[in-house]
Amino acid sequence: MNPIASSPAQAPAPDTPAAATRAAASPAPFFALERVSFEAAGRVLLHPVDLAFARGGVVGLLGHNGSGKSTLVKLLARQQRPSGGRILLQGRPFDTWANRALARAIAYLPQHLPATDGLTVRELVALGRYPWHGALGRFSDEDRAMVDDALRATDVAALADRAADSLSGGERQRAWLAMLVAQRSECLLLDEPISALDVRHQIEVLSLVRALALERGLCVVVVLHDVNLAARFCDRLVALRQGRIVVEGTPDAFMRDDVLTDVYDIRMGTIAHPMGQGRIGFAY
Repeated sequence: MNPIASSPAQAPAPDTPAAATRAAASPAPFFALERVSFEAAGRVLLHPVDLAFARGGVVGLLGHNGSGKSTLVKLLARQQRPSGGRILLQGRPFDTWANRALARAIAYLPQHLPATDGLTVRELVALGRYPWHGALGRFSDEDRAMVDDALRATDVAALADRAADSLSGGERQRAWLAMLVAQRSECLLLDEPISALDVRHQIEVLSLVRALALERGLCVVVVLHDVNLAARFCDRLVALRQGRIVVEGTPDAFMRDDVLTDVYDIRMGTIAHPMGQGRIGFAY
């Protein structure tokens, strides 16, 4: 791991009663990964990692294709089981969570979305309420209120009666995010949510994701390829290469010539953003 942008060293034990009280009151991370690894078909896709994810911010996962980003997100979404180590969700081992309880805590948007044939936007968003009432449960007034709130929060209320498959790429992605908001989960796991969008819609979607994290106190983990958008919209960046974490830190620590060159294995540089928004990375 790059020592420049790696996680800070563990703080020393508190040496006063007040410090001990503050340490005891510190909230546990939403997710904690302890030496988590993953293998498939005899290949190590993720080497042992230790990570923690908290509420109220956006963590971006970066790296080459095949670096382990999507594998890590799928482990967090329990789409795959770790080959080693353990994952804690709100302090509890992952495998002790029932499926419905897990769906209430975590909302996952995969890279390849299922078809929405025949569904209106409102019907798609309403699917987010499934973990709360099941397939045969009655759709209550509270559920309807949650759906309406999600439609407004993601700015798709005006599209509620449109067919979901008739929407533009940016509109469709906001509709899927509305479904996650209606799910009322405390964590959003997003695997390349802007990969098929134009620049305008990429910025709109990431602006929305950041607003949801900050305004609703959500834990958001998002896989991205554009390092400049990641630095702009994320609070923390984790870069992987060949299944290992090579850099973890703030955008300011990440956006350095030597760090970007190390992450992407190509000569890269940075310049100051003309609008004062940190630094911009580029390849030579």
